[in-house]
Amino acid sequence: MTRNRILGAIVAGLIVAVAGVAVASSMSSGGQSDFFTAGKHQFYVWCAGGKDYTATVSGANAEDAQMKLYNAAKAHGHTSCWPVWQGRVS
Repeated sequence: MTRNRILGAIVAGLIVAVAGVAVASSMSSGGQSDFFTAGKHQFYVWCAGGKDYTATVSGANAEDAQMKLYNAAKAHGHTSCWPVWQGRVS
C-alpha cells in the first residue's frame, strides 16, 4: 500500500510539473493575454494510466476553465487526469 502512495505522489508531482511547464511556455510565447481572457479554452487532458483526450471549456479565464474541467473529470471518477491548457479558441 505504501508503494502505491509513493507512486501516486510521484504521478501527482509529474502532473503539476507538466501543467506548470505548459502554462509557462504559453505565457512566454505571447499567450499570456489569452490565458487571462474570458472565453472558450482548449485543453489536452493527460490521464495517468488512462486514455488522454482534448476538450474545450468556457471560463472567466484559463484557470477557471481548467478547474471546471478538472472537477468534471474528477466527478466522473477520473481522479488521475489533469487538463493542460493549449490556448484560447474562438
